[in-house]
Amino acid sequence: MTAGPYEHEVKALLAEAGVPVPRGVVVHGDDFQAARELAGPLVLKAFGPGLTHKSESGGVVLGLAYEELEAAAAGMRERLEPAGFLVEEQAAAGVELIVGLVRDPAFGPVLLVGLGGVWAEALRDTALRLCPVTETDVRRALASLRGASLLDGWRGGPPVDVDALVKVIMAVGGAGGLWERLELGEFELNPVIAGPSGAIAVDARYLPDETTRPVSTRPVTTQHEATARRLPSEAAAGVVDLLPLFEPKAVAVVGASTSRPNFGNMFLGFYRDAGVPLVAVHPTAPEVGGVPAVPSLAHADVDYALVAVPAERCAEVVRQARGVPFTQVMSGGFGEAGRQDLEEELVAAARAAGTRLLGPNCMGVYCPVGRQTFVGGGLGPAGTVALISQSGGLAGEVIKVGERRGLAFSRVVTVGNAADVTPAELLRWLALDLETRAVGLYLEDPRDGRELYEALRAAGKPVVLLVGGRSGQGQRAAASHTGGLVSDRRVWEAVAEQSGAALVSGQDELIGVLAYFQAHGARVPGGGQAASGGVPYGEQVLVVGPSGGASVLAADAFDRAGVPLDPLPDDRLDALRRLGVVATGNPLEVPVGPLGRAELVADVIDALAGPYRDVVAHVNVQAFFTYGTAPEPLYACTRALAAAQAARPGVRITLVTRNGECAPAGVEDEVGRIAAAAGIPVYRTMEAAAVAVAAGGRHGVA
Repeated sequence: MTAGPYEHEVKALLAEAGVPVPRGVVVHGDDFQAARELAGPLVLKAFGPGLTHKSESGGVVLGLAYEELEAAAAGMRERLEPAGFLVEEQAAAGVELIVGLVRDPAFGPVLLVGLGGVWAEALRDTALRLCPVTETDVRRALASLRGASLLDGWRGGPPVDVDALVKVIMAVGGAGGLWERLELGEFELNPVIAGPSGAIAVDARYLPDETTRPVSTRPVTTQHEATARRLPSEAAAGVVDLLPLFEPKAVAVVGASTSRPNFGNMFLGFYRDAGVPLVAVHPTAPEVGGVPAVPSLAHADVDYALVAVPAERCAEVVRQARGVPFTQVMSGGFGEAGRQDLEEELVAAARAAGTRLLGPNCMGVYCPVGRQTFVGGGLGPAGTVALISQSGGLAGEVIKVGERRGLAFSRVVTVGNAADVTPAELLRWLALDLETRAVGLYLEDPRDGRELYEALRAAGKPVVLLVGGRSGQGQRAAASHTGGLVSDRRVWEAVAEQSGAALVSGQDELIGVLAYFQAHGARVPGGGQAASGGVPYGEQVLVVGPSGGASVLAADAFDRAGVPLDPLPDDRLDALRRLGVVATGNPLEVPVGPLGRAELVADVIDALAGPYRDVVAHVNVQAFFTYGTAPEPLYACTRALAAAQAARPGVRITLVTRNGECAPAGVEDEVGRIAAAAGIPVYRTMEAAAVAVAAGGRHGVA
């Protein structure tokens, strides 16, 4: 990163871009005569090599009269070695904000806005968005600040001209803005002073990085002509056909041994058990583990090959894969182990053979309908949930735990180092795949972050993001406040905010949100028409269940998830009283338990159906077996919810079975079966349900 232009040079760029800056003059010697025409009070700023943070080094003096400039400059010369001075008219007081740009290594230019001036790092009250931003992005970013109320007027003060502030921010980060013209580096306006009559950038800093290049906006490139099977033809142009990856007609396994069982043998067994047409590749043996063998991939008539040989041999094997659409390299020891040369050789071998490379360092593909698998224990049911994962181990956990909780997968693919086939390319295909309704992603390194971001924005389906390593400070050089305030975690939050993806913090949340989308993905979205009575469903969320501290904690859980629980509608209170329910608020407390009427929650849903898009019903499973022994009351309650879901297809019902571990063996499974048959997701904790409902409201499940 090189030294940047001086402040007055940066402000010339700003003025050209339409950003208001104070009137000022540049003085290189002792003659301040040119500043006589400026209206006081005046600001004196020193500039020169090494004066990056002028305030900290004593290079700024405010509130000067013209006659005081020379003395103030002399004092600065005693402490500093300035190349010159910038004299400006002092801007009127207002709300001080920071507007900055920094280039993220994965996603390119990122805009930062927040409370600025001396508060920028003290409060760290900022929001990030990827460039280019829209006016909607900017207004949402400003509204998300903890200090957003300052813009509306504080303690009787006038409100800020937000339109003028948005215009300044758009000139920096919007389409055609400065982010497109600068070699970032870092760029920062701190502060921008916003007041009732406009917004003005009173300080500016630009640190170019001449090694950066513009972010790629190229379309996804492919090495094979798309045949677009199972893709809507009008949307498939330019998207490679990935169907053989998930539903191969035949599979080859390279690396299984006749004498020392290894990973190749394990995968050979998985495929043999799945029943997919299969061939082993072995230089001498006619068969391996009961599977016919051929001497090389060149002799294998397959459309998917799994390679499990030492890293040094993989390129040689892949060069033989001519005519094989997809080759998965399971082996590790490439870029992730510091051997980028081996990875580049492997990619070159794949290109020479005309095969697409999955991996290296990945477990492969799981697709029940295509008999593709990398996990033992047989194939689960085919479903509508897809998963892209950079971790094979985590993907295996999500498959097995998810299926245990009722998830059914359409496609699961692990990408490892993603040297060729990337998460972005896979997401673009899955967005068009008619078998898939929702997609989960586990990522550590997005490879081409900008393409992934564009794929997320264009997905048109619910997407759930789990990102590993978000807590690490991917810090840029902190020569500016902006560089110090941008981290990997916050960039991913911006990606999710602008693309509409749900960002979760752990594997359990990933599974839970996918379960919500699986259950409710085909329902009438909020705002649709009810099945009966023509009452439009609203956008509110109702929590209903037994009284006590659980309701208070439920409200807390939904608040943390960002889901408002609005008050009950006044025009429905009489209907609740007729049911014997005293309306105390939302969460609504009703006597759900072993001695209660099983249909009561369903009747409450019916009485309140109009305003609510989501109803979260919770039960205390422990109470059913403390005050009773038979599971039937719990089953009856679940069946009543199932009937309510069938009667109200526009309401999305979710069940929380608190303290489910107190139930006898098999009870939770039966509750889950009843609920799943009705399309109701089940969670053990209110926190998990709140995260899922928040994701559903964010996407507006369709």
